[in-house]
Amino acid sequence: MSAITTKDGSEGSPSSGGVTPRGLELRHLRYFVAVADAGTFTHAAEQMFIAQPTLSQQIRRLEEMVGTPLLQRRREGVQLTKAGSVLLEESRTVLSLVDHGVSRTRQAAGLGRPYLRFVVPPSLPEDLAMDVASRLRAAAKAAEVDMGWIETTLDGEFSPVLQRRADAGLGWLTAKDEDVPAPLEVMSLGEFEPDVWLPPAHPAAPGRVIGLGELAVMDVVYGPRRLSPVTYDAWLAVLRAVNPRFEFTDAPFQRSLPMTLALAATAGRPIAVLTGPHRRVGDRPGPAEPDLAAGPADMVRARVDGSPLVAAAGLAWHGDLPRLLQQVLFDTADSIVFQGADVLTVRRDPVTGRGGFRDPG
Repeated sequence: MSAITTKDGSEGSPSSGGVTPRGLELRHLRYFVAVADAGTFTHAAEQMFIAQPTLSQQIRRLEEMVGTPLLQRRREGVQLTKAGSVLLEESRTVLSLVDHGVSRTRQAAGLGRPYLRFVVPPSLPEDLAMDVASRLRAAAKAAEVDMGWIETTLDGEFSPVLQRRADAGLGWLTAKDEDVPAPLEVMSLGEFEPDVWLPPAHPAAPGRVIGLGELAVMDVVYGPRRLSPVTYDAWLAVLRAVNPRFEFTDAPFQRSLPMTLALAATAGRPIAVLTGPHRRVGDRPGPAEPDLAAGPADMVRARVDGSPLVAAAGLAWHGDLPRLLQQVLFDTADSIVFQGADVLTVRRDPVTGRGGFRDPG
């Protein structure tokens, strides 16, 4: 196993901690991210334009340098180990910082265009994420701004943006008053609520509306927390206000709702499955309308009465971004709001200075 140099100049092993293994290069991280994203070595090798044996050798070399397995190799593809999940998130951050640094260097030399690093968490509703990404890409193109996309979890303080590891991001706000730390700017894109899937025999299933008190005494599958800490903590607090002993049960399949529903439907006790924020508050089919998303074993999709579980989606960016980049973000959020959100909260327009509340109606 490769030795590493400690802060005092002595040799150590990769497991000694606090230092970077000798021989680790950016290409190792790029290869690792490619394999994790592609799901197989074959597809990753094709995307990276290298031979599969070479890619496999480089990943094994990376695991030797780190000192632990990062991927579980299976017939159907690869799966990240716990250590691999950590390295994937850190690798994305490192690669984003390097790419951004190169971009700024080129801009300083008059060789490049402005560059915007944008975070999209994996826990967002697909239609919202796609809408924002599409509009942002169009606004950036019109302004001749290059885009860099980062997929990572965002907390309520948008820490990657606050710490300058990214320039802006789309995520869930911690409070309805958009109380985010300075120097962040934020625009609210509306409130969203989850679906609740119930066993067909549950008393609330026929009406497809369940009370918060009924939900709080059930086993509820939601999580794990690391996928969306903002909504997890907020909703846990709401349910504990009704039942102080309430705890969520982690979803057995984090990326497959049908598999989670199938297991819940065959459990020996009544289990509810809570999705992430999925629909705009009030934008739901009525109880009498057909359920086009029926789950396995006739699990019934319902809503929580009174919408006590909500999350506000927000577009946030660092307040000291160049005016051009701020205007691209402002225009993107503005177009989304006029498309469907009920109320928009604006800190300020970076060009005109407009602020306050706006009703798109």
